[in-house]
Amino acid sequence: MTEQGETANLPDQQQAAQRRRSVSGKVRQVRERLTSHTGTNPAFDRDLTLAYARNQTGIALVVPLLAIIIAGMMTVWVPWSESSVWLAGVLISNGILTYLCRRFELGRTHKLSADLWERRFFAAEFLNGVMWSTMAFLSVPTHETEPIIFMFAVLIVVLAMRTLTASNLPMASLAGTLPITAAIVLRFSMLGEPLYYAMAGLAAGAQVFFMIIARQFQSTVLAMFGLRKEKDALIGELEQATALSEEARRRAEEANLAKSRFLATMSHELRTPLNAILGFSEVLKDEILGKHSVPAYKEYSGDIHRSGQHLLELINEILDLSRIEAGRYALQEEAVSLPGTVQDCHHLTKLRADQRGITIEEVFEVDLPKIWVDERAVRQIVLNLLTNAVKFSPNGSKVTLTVGWTSGGGQYLSVKDSGPGIHEDEIPTVLQTFGRGSVAMKNADEGTGLGLPIVMKLIELHGGRFDFRSKLREGTEAIVIFPRERVMKALPPLEDEKPALRLRRRSAA
Repeated sequence: MTEQGETANLPDQQQAAQRRRSVSGKVRQVRERLTSHTGTNPAFDRDLTLAYARNQTGIALVVPLLAIIIAGMMTVWVPWSESSVWLAGVLISNGILTYLCRRFELGRTHKLSADLWERRFFAAEFLNGVMWSTMAFLSVPTHETEPIIFMFAVLIVVLAMRTLTASNLPMASLAGTLPITAAIVLRFSMLGEPLYYAMAGLAAGAQVFFMIIARQFQSTVLAMFGLRKEKDALIGELEQATALSEEARRRAEEANLAKSRFLATMSHELRTPLNAILGFSEVLKDEILGKHSVPAYKEYSGDIHRSGQHLLELINEILDLSRIEAGRYALQEEAVSLPGTVQDCHHLTKLRADQRGITIEEVFEVDLPKIWVDERAVRQIVLNLLTNAVKFSPNGSKVTLTVGWTSGGGQYLSVKDSGPGIHEDEIPTVLQTFGRGSVAMKNADEGTGLGLPIVMKLIELHGGRFDFRSKLREGTEAIVIFPRERVMKALPPLEDEKPALRLRRRSAA
């Protein structure tokens, strides 16, 4: 009752454990977000800052070159002195920002917190934005529209560029672009014309639009970081599972080796006293040294002899199965006649079948060629199947042995009985090691449940197939199939060389 109760409660326990893991994960995520100054995973704060720094260092030469070109073009409307001062301010502010980003990218920041570096970047971005925004207050002729439009276009382009390159840190992007937008709105509002009011409103709208885009870019980058973190976690779990699997495999190999050594040792230790038991019990059973004074002693000695034989068969089956599973069963292959081997095994089991009135019928195809197999293994296969058929067949029934060709050019052996059969759900159990069906356990038949597994292993070593079919109250059929490659082909006859030799001799004469 206790085991059944534990089995019934197992799904509930698993669900409870899964709920605890889910709650723990959510609590951990909330704690990480509370400890992060950006509201994201703390592990992503430094990654976002590093991505921002790499973006700035990636355009470290593009921005100064663009500023130089713009300053040169501005000289058409602005005096050289003003243009040079503006260019110097832009280059200095961009140099400061690039220097800070380079230091952070090179990893010289382990002594400072990420929050402090982000404040530095905010300040540098703000300074850079202020330097760019001074362009709106250069002394351009207000009666001409070309310099005003050129200045507006340049500042909008810079506004978009700063938004994109600083999108990993939206606050830094705001600090770098807000001075530019404020300068455009203020400057164009001072001009007092409807066109310039519209351009000022367009700049303000662009600022809002660019900030929304920056937020979207940051969300995309965060999703990418999350996927990368999950991938790294999966790789770590896979490596851990691989290590555990290798360790389990190593332990299994060590256990298998220990089992093989134990069985090899125990086989010698068990067979030596068993041979003595069998020999002396046979002497007592047959009364070779004289009749027993008590008749029951003869019966007891016969029981001892039969028990010893059963135990020896069990030991041999366990050893054979262990050698096959350990890959140490070497096939001694030779040319074997499958019908002849089956017929020999029939003779060995005929006495037991006759005692129960069971008829064994042979249905063999004629002129079957020999097959290249291990004769001892084939005999063991046939004896195991035939013994099972005789054991589970009712008295006076019939067992059919069939040997013939397969459709693929191989040869097969079929052992069919008319016994009680096995339920389809029990067939996988019967084919397992030490597995026995309900009929065998109900009738308390002798057996270890190793016969069919040994047959399966032996036929697999030959590259063949084992089919097992059974139905309740209809009987059981076991089919062993040897592949086409095992069937030996007849060799062509040798040519008679004597006539050729006579011809050569006559020609030589």
